[in-house]
Amino acid sequence: MKTQTFVTLALSGLAAAQSRPNLTAAIASENDTLSALAGLIPSDLLGSLNRLRNVTILAPSNDALEELLKDKSVASMVSDNSSYVTDLLQYHILNGTYYASNITEMDVAAFVPTLLTNSTYSNVTGGQRVEAMAENDTVSFYSGFRAQSNVTKADLNFTGGVIHIINRVLTIPKNISDTAIAANLSAAAGALTESKLLPNLTSARNITVFVPSNGAFANIGSILANASESDLQDILKYHVVNNTLGYSSTLENGTLTTSDGEDLNIAIYNGTVYVNEAKVIVPDVLISNGVLHVIDGVLNPDKPSATANPTASTQEAAFSGASSVSDIPFTSGIPAGTEAAATGLTPSTSTEGAAQATAAIALGALFGGAALVMNV
Repeated sequence: MKTQTFVTLALSGLAAAQSRPNLTAAIASENDTLSALAGLIPSDLLGSLNRLRNVTILAPSNDALEELLKDKSVASMVSDNSSYVTDLLQYHILNGTYYASNITEMDVAAFVPTLLTNSTYSNVTGGQRVEAMAENDTVSFYSGFRAQSNVTKADLNFTGGVIHIINRVLTIPKNISDTAIAANLSAAAGALTESKLLPNLTSARNITVFVPSNGAFANIGSILANASESDLQDILKYHVVNNTLGYSSTLENGTLTTSDGEDLNIAIYNGTVYVNEAKVIVPDVLISNGVLHVIDGVLNPDKPSATANPTASTQEAAFSGASSVSDIPFTSGIPAGTEAAATGLTPSTSTEGAAQATAAIALGALFGGAALVMNV
């Protein structure tokens, strides 16, 4: 009897899947909203997309694509570079089937792998990530530069999984230098260039970087003015954790080992992350090869035992005797970030230092991976 019941359920599930439209038909059924997306998908890619199974597609609306293509440089890439279009579409496909209720019922953010694996944009294991979370019953996805895309229509079933229509095209994460500049972290971008660490850091895989704000660099300007290239390298390496994707959902009280072999002390207090004496003020900024967190102080490799006192109004200085300077160090020749790109990269009460200490990629654990990865 149990075997018969199992077979009956399996057959009914198969019949339900077969009764769903394929991706082409599902998009066509929402023609008023998704006609631009239908026109964007290259014909040689469409067959592969229709064969996908166990995926979630974040489908940009007509308005979202129209807004994206107002940027002439992007419009040119979309028009002339089919591989870029493929990469962009792959970033909108989540590895696993996630209904809106799966996300709204979570009390933590999840960092979900996508099908984007091109190493130019995704030098992370398992595919570049998108952050999924819900607030006030609105399901949102955060991408590069912490750009926020909200779901405007959810749970459109198709043979390969589910489609959610979103109001903004996801931004493929950029490298650490481009992201730092966009986030007005020009001192960090300049310091990485001046120290000659940038090439190795950009090519590294699966990294977590704690990036001091411009104000943090200015606060120890007197120390940095006299620092040698070797000194600067030692300081910056102490902010990098190799072979670790330290999203806020995976950080917990304890230590992380930096690229120079020293310990960083991580403390979670009332949902805010502290690293040694520094506070995370913007968490989870996705980059091409990992994730960065903006912190309010420069970490001192000569004080690896430093810890935060979260209840204190001020923290102990990481560099004793340092004095601030009016001109932000290392910013000569570094372009200013654009206001548009920096949206979502400034501290706010809702995201500042946010940590979800018990979450891994919980949604992925629930639903597993795609049954077919695109062969394009």
